[in-house]
Amino acid sequence: MPSLYISHGAPPLFDDEHWMRELFGWAQALPRPRSILIVSAHWESESLTLSAPAAHTPLVYDFGGFDRRYYTMTYDTPDASALARRVAGTMPDGVPLHQHRSRGLDHGAWVPLKVMYPLADIPVLQLSMPTQDPDGLLAIGARLRSLREEGVLVIGSGFMTHGLPFITREMLAGAVPSWSSDFDAWAADALARGDVDELAAYRSKAPGMPYAHPTADHFIPLFVTLGAATRADRAVETAVDGYAIGFSKRSFQAA
Repeated sequence: MPSLYISHGAPPLFDDEHWMRELFGWAQALPRPRSILIVSAHWESESLTLSAPAAHTPLVYDFGGFDRRYYTMTYDTPDASALARRVAGTMPDGVPLHQHRSRGLDHGAWVPLKVMYPLADIPVLQLSMPTQDPDGLLAIGARLRSLREEGVLVIGSGFMTHGLPFITREMLAGAVPSWSSDFDAWAADALARGDVDELAAYRSKAPGMPYAHPTADHFIPLFVTLGAATRADRAVETAVDGYAIGFSKRSFQAA
């Protein structure tokens, strides 16, 4: 299996037919995963933690201001206890892995997966981000690399640009601000060259900062994806590009 970075969107993704076709078509072009392990921008934790493995784990509706129907959506995945044991087995001695027995999947996980694998018939677990350090996240991804050979789809879920405080009426009408397009072009170039050092220095080197990412959480899952790849410094394959409310929805897979 490749490892993926997904710009996950928000619940209104379900009203964007084009974006849904892109995500579903991407999933159909991939080998069918035996299970899915996803690291979302929306779960940062001081310790490395897995979500609840039980079947039919409730969803986390970690958003506000949307239509009520989004708060009734479900994604009833099968039991993921076997995946939890395998993830634990990838951790070296001295690196604790905790299990949160009541935490479900947040929208950074269930929104894109509900589009990509709508039958909800694949076991899914979410892994927290215990650090914002790119090297630390690359190392976590590297520990997960062997799972890909067992049919586990490893996903980093964020958003290639995510300047929520800077949304304007023009963006809601389809305009793309230069801070978003410039950052996206910079990231696409660095990913095409496999320049991990450039990507890790995004705070100081990327154009459009800090507007493109006023906080780190939606960019840094990318480093888990690259760490899980066979080689982090290889060019990636873009599966989805373009913009939604002015944000880059660039998503890619790494071999």
